[in-house]
Amino acid sequence: MPELNDPAVIHRLLTTPGRWAVVGLSTNTARAAYSVASYLQELGQEIVPVHPSAPTVHGAAGVATVLDVPPPVDVVDVFVNSSHAGAVVDHAIEAGAGAVWLQLGVVDEAAAARALAAGLDVVMDRCPAIEGRRLGLPRR
Repeated sequence: MPELNDPAVIHRLLTTPGRWAVVGLSTNTARAAYSVASYLQELGQEIVPVHPSAPTVHGAAGVATVLDVPPPVDVVDVFVNSSHAGAVVDHAIEAGAGAVWLQLGVVDEAAAARALAAGLDVVMDRCPAIEGRRLGLPRR
């Protein structure tokens, strides 16, 4: 069974090109989701903005929910309040995502346990940009 915050999983998720559904991503440049999504693109990841208003961000067309992301969904990156994270994680499981990544400060132990039990990789209370820089990952 996968384990929470496995360093090998963090490295693999950041270095293997995939489709990242970035939940909470909008055109608000002051939000962390905006800069982290740009960083993910620099690492070669495809992003899909997930926000109720479905904006286009960084040239990527948005969708309203995780369930609207065209498959495959490799990683669901969660930039919402912890109180809403469980529903997003449940959608990630339903969508057949390979992993969920809950951002710094986003903690939902029960949702993480559900995702792990469903076979998803789970990273929680971590930031891809911080982890990528820590690992010295090159930008494209």
